[in-house]
Amino acid sequence: MSTTDATLLVVDDNEDNRYTLTRRLAREGYGNVLTASNGREALQVLEASKIDLVLLDIMMPEMNGYEVLERMKASVTLRPIPVIMISAVDEVDSVIRCIGAGADDYLSKPFNPTLLRARVGASLERKQLHDQVVAQAADLAEWNRTLEKRVSDQLAEIERVGRLKRFLSPQIANLVVSAGDDHVLESHRRAVTVVFCDLRGFTAFAETAEPEEVMSVLNAYHAVLGPLIYKYEGTLERFAGDGLNVLFNDPLPCPDPSVRAVRMAVEMRVGVSDLAAKWHKLGHELGFGMGIAHGYATLGRIGFEGRYDYSAIGTVVNLAARLCAEARSGQILIDPKVHAAVEAMAETEAIGELALKGIHRAVPTFNVVAMAEGAVGVP
Repeated sequence: MSTTDATLLVVDDNEDNRYTLTRRLAREGYGNVLTASNGREALQVLEASKIDLVLLDIMMPEMNGYEVLERMKASVTLRPIPVIMISAVDEVDSVIRCIGAGADDYLSKPFNPTLLRARVGASLERKQLHDQVVAQAADLAEWNRTLEKRVSDQLAEIERVGRLKRFLSPQIANLVVSAGDDHVLESHRRAVTVVFCDLRGFTAFAETAEPEEVMSVLNAYHAVLGPLIYKYEGTLERFAGDGLNVLFNDPLPCPDPSVRAVRMAVEMRVGVSDLAAKWHKLGHELGFGMGIAHGYATLGRIGFEGRYDYSAIGTVVNLAARLCAEARSGQILIDPKVHAAVEAMAETEAIGELALKGIHRAVPTFNVVAMAEGAVGVP
C-alpha cells in the first residue's frame, strides 16, 4: 500500500479548519480522509475504522487533544497509530507535553503546506514500516508454529518408525508409516513362512566360556544375520540369545515367501559358516541349524503400552521350531509346502518322515543343499 492510499483522520472542533485541512490533504493525493469534530467522536472513529494517521487538534471542548492522545497511547490497538498534533498554541511547553505523551510530530496553525506534506508523508512511511514489521513478526510466529508442529510430527514419526523397526525390516516399517496407519499390525490370520535358526553347541559353550566371549560371539552372529533379514524383507518376530524367528508374508504380503525364506537361509548358512571357522580357531565348537515351514497362523501385536512385540501363533510356528531343533549343523530342514515352492530352484535331499514333538503326524522333511545354479529368486 502506498502512503497516498492511507486513511487519515482529521480531528478539529472548528468546521472551517477541518474543511481547509481536508482539502489540502486531498490536493496532496490523500483521498481517504475522515473527520471528527471532537475528541470523543475521534475515539469512536478510531475504534470503528482502520486509521493510518491522526491529525489532532489540541484545544477542543469536552475532550481535548491531550486526553485523546493519552487514550490512544494507553490502548494496545491504537498505540501504533502515528499522531501529528495541530494547534494554534505555539508554545514550547505544549510541544513538549505532546511529544512526551507519544505524539509523533507537531504542526502549528496556520500550518505551512510544504511542512504539512513532509511531516504527513514521513509519519505515514514510519507507520508503513511498522505495519510491515508487525506483519513479518506475525508471519514468523506462524512459521515457527508450523515448524514446531512439523518437528513434533517428525519426532512422532521417528518414534513410531523406531517402534516398528523392532520387528519389521526398515523397508516395511517405512511403508507402514507412509500408509498413515498400522492396522496391519492388528490380530489377523494369514499363511506365512516361518524360519527358526540357532547355534548348535551354544548352551555348552555359554556354560564354559567367559561372558565377554559369549557376547562377542552373539554380536558377530547377529551382525551377519540381521542385514540378511532386512535384505529379504523378513519380519523379525523375536530373538533370544542364539535363537531367531523370522516371518515372511506378514504383516505385508509378498508373492514368494518360501522362496525368500530359503534364499535368506542359504545366505545365512554361508555367513555363519565363515564365522564358525573363526570361532573354531578360538576353540569354540559352534554349528548352525535352521528349520522352515509354511502354513496358516494368527498374527498380531502383543504386549503392553510402551513395549509391544509382533508375534505369530499356530502349528506352523511349532513345526518350524521343531525342524530347527532336529537340524544338524549346516542343515536347513523344510516341510513339504516349502519344498514344493522351491524345488525348481533349489537342490534338496529327502530326510524322510520325522516324528516331531507336538506334531501329531510324521512330517516328510527335506534338507536344502544349495540354490540351483542360475535360479531366479528375490531380491
